[in-house]
Amino acid sequence: MKDQNKKWAFLFIVLNLVLFLLFFAWPAILGVYYSFTEYNGNVATFIGLENYINLFQDPSFYKSLSRTFLYTAVGVPFIYITSLLVSVLLVSKHTKGKNVAKVIFFLPWLISPIVVGVLWRWMFGESFGFINYIIQLIGGEPIAWSSDGNYAFLVVLFATAWMHLAFNMLIFIGALISIPKSLYEAAEIDGGSGWQKFRYITLPSISSTSFLVILLSVFNLMKEFPMVQSLTNGGPGTDTTFLVQYIYETGFNQMKVGYASAVSMVLFVILLVFSLLQFKFTRGGRVDE
Repeated sequence: MKDQNKKWAFLFIVLNLVLFLLFFAWPAILGVYYSFTEYNGNVATFIGLENYINLFQDPSFYKSLSRTFLYTAVGVPFIYITSLLVSVLLVSKHTKGKNVAKVIFFLPWLISPIVVGVLWRWMFGESFGFINYIIQLIGGEPIAWSSDGNYAFLVVLFATAWMHLAFNMLIFIGALISIPKSLYEAAEIDGGSGWQKFRYITLPSISSTSFLVILLSVFNLMKEFPMVQSLTNGGPGTDTTFLVQYIYETGFNQMKVGYASAVSMVLFVILLVFSLLQFKFTRGGRVDE
């Protein structure tokens, strides 16, 4: 029986390894190679570092990169706070209707990112949107959700938080219910307030989970594409064109595959550096007592 289990285990490992090499490692190697070539989908001509030189002289690249950093810098704390707040409420003994609330908050995870973008575009359309319809019903003026860059950015931000809430909620709930109840009971005996229990018991106890949620959120926002593409298509103008949209535009619409590959390599380095720094400063997701 043990030998048979080893065979099955080895088979599953080999299958996963083949899939990893075929769909992750090989495309990554091709991306590195294409970043040093002038490739339009037909013939790849080696040009060395020319793509990278042109990239770091391109104002459009810096504009999309700065928007991506802003989107991530604002979005990650917003997603973290909302996810943690909802999770704390859903595990609280004082909250009523928790089972129904869990189902409602879980629903966005079952929806495709493209559908999420279309749904929020319908809600926040300027001439046909549901939100502007409600505003007009109560006597207000319709808001330029699509033609104003700031409003469009806010819509993308809220749609992102709504879309990622469910997954983070599941992770946080699992961490929160594993905290020993004796810690809270001891805090109550010592006269600790709700905020003190949250600050000195809850947050330190879920530090590893917080590390995971923040890391995944950074990755998700830095690479966000289908939801933003279907919601704003990078507009108005290029006000919501983030780095992945820029890669798509140059690689597929302009057929500059080599140049787009160079941008992809820059994005990979940024994510790698962030991961290493966060892992170092949090000691692998652990916080010293």
